[in-house]
Amino acid sequence: MRTILSTVLLFFCALTFAQTTITGTVMDNNGLPIPGANIIVTGTSSGNATDFDGNFTLSTDSKPPFSVQASSVGFSTETMEVTTNNQTLNFILQEGSILDEVVISASRTPERIFESPVTVERFGLKEIKNTASADFYGGLENLKGVDVNTNSLTFKSVNTRGFATFANTRFMQLVDGMDNSTPALNFPIGNLVGMVETDVQSVELLPGASSALYGANAFNGILFMRSKNPFDHQGIRASFKRGITSQESAGDNAYTDIGVTMGHKFSDKFAAKVNFGYLKGTDWAATSEVDKIDPTRTRSNTNYDGINVYGDEVSTNIRAASGSGLVPDVVVSRTGYNERDLTNYNAESIKADWGLYYRPIEDNSLEFSYVGKVGTGSTIYQGTNRYNINGFFQQQHKLEVKNDNFFVRAYEVSDKAGDSYDMVFTGININRAWKSDNQWFQEYIGTYAGIELAGNPQGLTTQQKHDASRAVADTGRFLPGSAGYNAAFNKSINDPDLRTGSKFQDASKYFHSDANYNFGHLTDIAEIQVGGSFRKYNLNSGGTIYTDFDGPIEYSEFGIYSQVQKDLELNEDMKLKLTASGRYDKSELFDGFFSPRLSAGLTVNRNHNVRASVQTGFRNPTTQDLFIGLDAGRAILVGSAPSNLDRYSRDYSITTAGQSLPGVPATVTQTGEAAYINSYSASSVQAFAASGNLSALTVANPDIIKPEKVTSIELGYRGKFESLIVDFSTYYNKYEDFISQEVVIAPFYGTANNGGLADGGLSAQAIANGDFQTYSAYTNSSADVKSYGASLGLSTKVFNGFDLSGSYTFTKQDFDRAANPDFQTNFNTPEHKFKASFGHTEVVKNLGFNVSYRFSDDYFWEATFGNGIVPEFHVVDAQINYKVPSLKSVIKVGATNLTGNEYFTAFGTGFIGSMYYASLTINNL
Repeated sequence: MRTILSTVLLFFCALTFAQTTITGTVMDNNGLPIPGANIIVTGTSSGNATDFDGNFTLSTDSKPPFSVQASSVGFSTETMEVTTNNQTLNFILQEGSILDEVVISASRTPERIFESPVTVERFGLKEIKNTASADFYGGLENLKGVDVNTNSLTFKSVNTRGFATFANTRFMQLVDGMDNSTPALNFPIGNLVGMVETDVQSVELLPGASSALYGANAFNGILFMRSKNPFDHQGIRASFKRGITSQESAGDNAYTDIGVTMGHKFSDKFAAKVNFGYLKGTDWAATSEVDKIDPTRTRSNTNYDGINVYGDEVSTNIRAASGSGLVPDVVVSRTGYNERDLTNYNAESIKADWGLYYRPIEDNSLEFSYVGKVGTGSTIYQGTNRYNINGFFQQQHKLEVKNDNFFVRAYEVSDKAGDSYDMVFTGININRAWKSDNQWFQEYIGTYAGIELAGNPQGLTTQQKHDASRAVADTGRFLPGSAGYNAAFNKSINDPDLRTGSKFQDASKYFHSDANYNFGHLTDIAEIQVGGSFRKYNLNSGGTIYTDFDGPIEYSEFGIYSQVQKDLELNEDMKLKLTASGRYDKSELFDGFFSPRLSAGLTVNRNHNVRASVQTGFRNPTTQDLFIGLDAGRAILVGSAPSNLDRYSRDYSITTAGQSLPGVPATVTQTGEAAYINSYSASSVQAFAASGNLSALTVANPDIIKPEKVTSIELGYRGKFESLIVDFSTYYNKYEDFISQEVVIAPFYGTANNGGLADGGLSAQAIANGDFQTYSAYTNSSADVKSYGASLGLSTKVFNGFDLSGSYTFTKQDFDRAANPDFQTNFNTPEHKFKASFGHTEVVKNLGFNVSYRFSDDYFWEATFGNGIVPEFHVVDAQINYKVPSLKSVIKVGATNLTGNEYFTAFGTGFIGSMYYASLTINNL
């Protein structure tokens, strides 16, 4: 790597191109400066932004003559010709629409949103300043077609077009070109260790597959966040926000959010910046005691498993465990602890980043930079279980060299789990620290059997017998707050062995490099780009997440791509843009895959654009799909990389009934391979348990995982009818080898077979005796999985300058669930969504406001933690703001979920309450 960087540095330092410098201003049609307007050399990525007074300076490698575009959200895009060096350009932008804004993400080159070949959503400086959400990241949920699932106060998961859990490995999040996903989990954790709001320049979002340009993980969409360059944005900017969160379960709690940005241009060659962010609050408490399996069951049920009650996942069939007919043939679970007794719901984020920027050649866009980012925080993460992420730490370090036409970057991302722990296993192991599972169940069984042997002298009902048995088994149980409880709690959260503890341990990392070159400045035939990327993973969880018991697991992948884009002037009023791109990716664990994309966009009279695209995408199995080895309580998660199957191994005790069978030992050793070569489907085991009919048993034996593919077709229209802006898109996705998890049952003895008789009924007897292990296997579905949808966005000006916008999104999955009962697609998306916004940036001098509304249809949520209905919800957010131009500051007062009707976006999470806040933003108008 050092050799590559040295070669790059020597090569580009030797280049001495003639440079062109342009200065100027950007004003609106009333003569007022437009701060933060984008200035871009047409056909390149070279650009800058105006300062607070609307002034700009731009240096470029391009030689006159060439064109420069000025754009800003809410204004038209204007183009001027540059014919000489040191020319001054004074732009006047007419009030326009968001379709005039320039984006880069859709084609890796600047272009108007209006002419983008695919759907793209943008959240610029105007939207950030006017959002009624508590921060810019929360404001993304008001974008058309975007879903934001709230895991906790500081962890929100962004997604588009379905198929998402909080472990959203189908969606990428890039900050200044760096992947923001955590090495341990392989997906982004919201903005917990992301960007400071005062440093955000723009946010762009590409819905749908983008593998042709961005690689294997760009499957459902990509979120691009771009920060401010200190060459263009100097001074100190700060934001101070204070308020409360209000929730029925957690009460009213203080909320503080502070962001500070410092940027300075020391000379025309060197600039630097530093950002710091701090957030402190109380998380949305998850307190549901509804039974996870059957909502009609209460805590008096023998096999109760509360949604936010942990420890009751440990259960056994008491007749099979005892081998006695004196006790009933029922499953009994241990008594659990409520989540609120296992966490303090602290929500905190501390993050900082810094950047050094060097432009060695005067009046040249060649730039070298080093950027470092660190972040730590506390939040709640819901995956297979509920995790208290406490003191999580992530750092990123990036080196990059770029100019108008190319970039080369390399970065490393590493994390440490801190004092994080699994709350489910904390509850389980507090119970075990007090009394072993074997002793607890024996006391339960002994009490029940004793009542029966005594002839039930008190005439107890069956329920009363169970209540009495539980009371005896629970005698002396550690109560929350007691010395015994606290000692067992502290021991568990500091012990990474899930048999006795619950500590979440990890120090994983990945190295990534990518490069891109745009040949557009060398030829007028077409704009041609080539690029590539390389990534190496280093998984190091000490055996607490992955099967890396004996040392880190390493593997790598690479990709190369090219894109050709051509503009055709059909006549004065009609322009056609054709784009073709393709990418080849190869993981060392799988065969290579080619992802092409073709698109066409027809622009008519500048105000109407019709686009169409077809592309294929793919995603490699994630690190967890391949190498996880995690006991989640109700099931063991075992990744299906061939080298992983035997690395997960456990010893199991056989029940008394099982030991009475010929040739069955007292203990067995079972590896993760059993899930894939000797297992029954979970649904058939349930049917067998209900009917006792051996013919119900069906072999599962899922296949080893392989990459997933998608073919996506998209059509769209953007148009302007006087003051009305229309943006419509529709898509159809067809998936092949869809990746998900399948729950299977592996018997401790016998060989799984259809009907359960081929092995003399031994495996069926193992199931009947409770001698089996439940696994969640990572595999591909042979079933057809399809999805389709459409979005319509409308925006206009009403009542002499008020902004009014609305959008409707339809999303549908086409999957035969009845024919595939053991396979989860995790679609987790409402069929209907509606969003609306109304406001004015200056209803009277310096005073503005915004009100937003969101509606979500009810939908079914399925994930490894649990499945259930998410009811429909209606949310209203509002804010008013007052600008103080003399201080370059804004005062904002706002509220989210103004009606106070609590809701949730995923099964198992805390209900989302309201937030009320006041903020002061300084020098960031």
